[in-house]
Amino acid sequence: MAVKKIVLAAPRGFCAGVAYAIEVVELALKIHGAPVYVRHAIVHNEWVVRSFEERGVVFVEDVAEIPTGSVVVFSAHGVSPAVRAGAVGRGLKVIDATCPLVTKVHNEARRFAAKGYLMVYIGHAGHVEAEGTMGEAPDRMVLVETPEDAERVDLPPHDRLAVVTQTTLSVDEVEATMAVLKRRFPHLETPQKEDICYATTNRQAAVKALAAACDLVVVVGSTTSSNSNRLREVAEAHGTDAVLLMSPDQIDPSWAERYSTIGVTSGASTPEKLVEDVIGGLLVGREGVPIEVLETVREDVEFKPPRDLVQLAMARKGAI
Repeated sequence: MAVKKIVLAAPRGFCAGVAYAIEVVELALKIHGAPVYVRHAIVHNEWVVRSFEERGVVFVEDVAEIPTGSVVVFSAHGVSPAVRAGAVGRGLKVIDATCPLVTKVHNEARRFAAKGYLMVYIGHAGHVEAEGTMGEAPDRMVLVETPEDAERVDLPPHDRLAVVTQTTLSVDEVEATMAVLKRRFPHLETPQKEDICYATTNRQAAVKALAAACDLVVVVGSTTSSNSNRLREVAEAHGTDAVLLMSPDQIDPSWAERYSTIGVTSGASTPEKLVEDVIGGLLVGREGVPIEVLETVREDVEFKPPRDLVQLAMARKGAI
């Protein structure tokens, strides 16, 4: 058996929130020049982080590491009120690149907390987005990761109960977890609109279609990227071999002999250049193999950076 075609998922790659965060850092560099500090990786992709580091961006995990009075950008994943307070306490100039869809979940958490709700947060322990959102009401949130956790969780006494969710989870697993919670806690209230973001939902639907059409699914993305890991898991759950990698040097040359149809997709924080590099690696010595696009939905979502940032960047450019 030899590979007969490559099938490329659409949509794939950058979501509106990632594009937004990257543009915000670009604007911060234009306005303030290097160094610009970013709290946590701006998005979970090492290639993106390295490219910014080469231009004078410094990534830190704690705002206490940042010199007083410096410029700090909060990453796409959002931060807790405690981190915001720490930045203010150090006199930092704050630029917020939090994805608007993550901000929506933060706002929900604050509203539920203000009304006296206990909340179940469906998310991954230790993930920076989870830490930021749970920091909105740390004494009123209980973390649940899986349907099994939902079966076991012992909630403290409460009058009102609500659920909020990390934006980058497996749609199917969240549905299963939610079903358990609703069965065990019929009074559970949910947000008016789904917390899992449109891009996560769309990319997982696309990878399901890809898995049905391919023998192997290659997900281009970082091992630190929640949504990239979920894409690999979704493909595997639909009975197809799947791998997560970042670069052509991670390709197993035997794949082109073992699989006749190879599908390729990428996480929401993966630049298209990396996808092109991986496809090139898969086709070494097989340049005649056709590439097809499997489109499941067309996306047109765009988040525009704050107008004052854009105006400042334009003024800075005009002054040079």
